[in-house]
Amino acid sequence: MDSQSLRSKASQETLISLVQLDPSPIESPELGPDTEKDLPPLPEEQESSLSSSTPSLKSRSTANNLGLGGSGHGAIYYLTRVQRYSSYAFSVFASLHFATTSLIPLIARSVPASESYLLLAREIYQTPLSEPLLVGLPVLVHVGSGIVLRLLRRSGNIRRYYGGGGGHPISTLRDGWPPFSYIAASGYGFAVSLAAHVFVNRGLPLAVERDSANIGLAYVAHGFVRHPVTSWVAYGALLGLGCGHMVWGWAKWFGFAQGAGWKLERWTGNATVDRQARKRRRRRLLLINAVAVAAAVGWAAGGLGVVARGGETLGWVGKLYDGLYAEIPGF
Repeated sequence: MDSQSLRSKASQETLISLVQLDPSPIESPELGPDTEKDLPPLPEEQESSLSSSTPSLKSRSTANNLGLGGSGHGAIYYLTRVQRYSSYAFSVFASLHFATTSLIPLIARSVPASESYLLLAREIYQTPLSEPLLVGLPVLVHVGSGIVLRLLRRSGNIRRYYGGGGGHPISTLRDGWPPFSYIAASGYGFAVSLAAHVFVNRGLPLAVERDSANIGLAYVAHGFVRHPVTSWVAYGALLGLGCGHMVWGWAKWFGFAQGAGWKLERWTGNATVDRQARKRRRRRLLLINAVAVAAAVGWAAGGLGVVARGGETLGWVGKLYDGLYAEIPGF
C-alpha cells in the first residue's frame, strides 16, 4: 500500500515537473522550424474535435468530390505552399534577368551589344500582365506569407506554452517567437535590397519620366561611374543576399537543407553514428554554400565585371540619367 502511494506520488511529481518545464525548440537556428507541419492541437482542441459530430460517409464523399472535403491541414500548411509556389514564379523572372544582365554581357563583353537582349526579355516579363504575375505578386505573397507564418507560430507557441499569457508572463518580444533561420534573415535582407533595386531602375523612371524605355544596362553602368561606392555596396548586397536566399530556399524545398549544419541536435549514443551524421551535415552545408557562392560569382562576373565597367553615358541620355540619380535621397 505504501509502495503504491509512493509510486503514485512520484508519478504526479514527474508530471508536474514536465508541465512546468519551459520548452526548448529542437530545430537548429540554421534551418528554422519545419514550416510545412501544423502545430499539434491543444488538449482542449482535441477534446472539442472528438466531441464534435462526425459527418456521414455520403456527405464526406460528396464534399471530397467537390474538392471541399477537409484535409486536416491548417493555415500553416497552406501558407507554406503559397510561399513555396510564389518562389517558383519569381524564379522564372530571376532566370531571365540573370541571362540578360550577366550571362549575355559576359559573352558579348559589351554593354551596347547586350542592350537589345535586355529589351527583348522585357517583352516577356515587363508586360502589364506578366510583370505583376512574375515579379510583383510573387514577391509580395512570398514575403507576406513568411511574416504571417511567423505570427501564427508565435501565437500557437504562446497558447501552448504560456497559456495565452496566463501561465508565464510575456516579458519580452522574443517570448514565443520561433527560431529565426539564416534563410529567413537573408530573405528579409534580400527583400529590402530588391525593393531598392526596383525603385531605382523601374519606379523612379516611371515617376519622373513617365517611361522607362531608356533605362537599361547603360543606366546601371552610368550609376557605377557617378556613384561608385553606393552602387558597389547596393549591388553587392543584392547579389549576395539574393543568391544565398534563393539557393538555400530551393535546397529547403527539396529537403536538402534539413540535413545541413555544423551541429547535431541529438546525440545518438553511438560515437561512430554520431560522427558520420556530423560529416553528412557538414558536407551538405558546404555544398549548399558552394552553390550559393558560385551563383553569386557567376552573376557578378557579367553584372559587375562587365556592366559595372561599361562607363558613363554621354549626351542628353547621360543628362537624363544624372537627373534621375539626383532624385534618389543620399545620392
